[in-house]
Amino acid sequence: MDNNTGQKKGIKTILILAVILLLPGFLYFILNKSGSNSYVSLPIYGKKEVPGTTHRKWGRDIPDTIYHTVPSVDFVNYNGKAVRLLNNDTALSVVHLMYTRDVSLSRTMIKKLDQIANRFIQNKKVKLYSITVDTLFDTPQVLAKYSKVYKPWTKSWFFVTDPSVDILKFAKESLLQDALVTKDNSKPFIIGSNYLLLDSKGRLRGIYDINVKTDVDRLEDEIKLLLVEEIRNNPATIAQKR
Repeated sequence: MDNNTGQKKGIKTILILAVILLLPGFLYFILNKSGSNSYVSLPIYGKKEVPGTTHRKWGRDIPDTIYHTVPSVDFVNYNGKAVRLLNNDTALSVVHLMYTRDVSLSRTMIKKLDQIANRFIQNKKVKLYSITVDTLFDTPQVLAKYSKVYKPWTKSWFFVTDPSVDILKFAKESLLQDALVTKDNSKPFIIGSNYLLLDSKGRLRGIYDINVKTDVDRLEDEIKLLLVEEIRNNPATIAQKR
């Protein structure tokens, strides 16, 4: 009787351990099978189109969606070297508009973004772009002097000018931000007060207003969240030597 009781207890213990080990994976499978998951995902901003096609996922037909994307654009960096926005399809981008003659909004945005740059200084997957709209005045030499105090060469931070496209049109149509010329010599441009977070596909995943006190902290948190999403959606592959 004692041997039988011991065997039953042993089998029961094994079954309990098996359930504990397998249940989380089974629940994860069921959640994904039903079209949901336990991960938090950032929204995708801008216009969306549904072309009428589908793709298969977990045995289900999922409608395809075409999202608004920011195209790659060539610029000249503060150091005179060419740089391309969204050149690396594995990097996240934080983008904002500015110009050096703006001593209020632009300067505040640069100072706040320096906090973000320092927090992600070791992560080359996060790139920051301060894009001037005052391209005639803000030459690479002007930007180099302006940005020197922030030491952007130690970070993945680009102060860029001389775009390959009309910068005001690009701001409005691609970045979905205000950028207007004024007749006021002391403030020749009106620009949006937002930082924009772009994923590796150029989709707009976050908008953060410098005038909202908590938005800079939210930007930091959502960069981390998007990094996790990128890793989940694009797992690293190990190249095998032949």
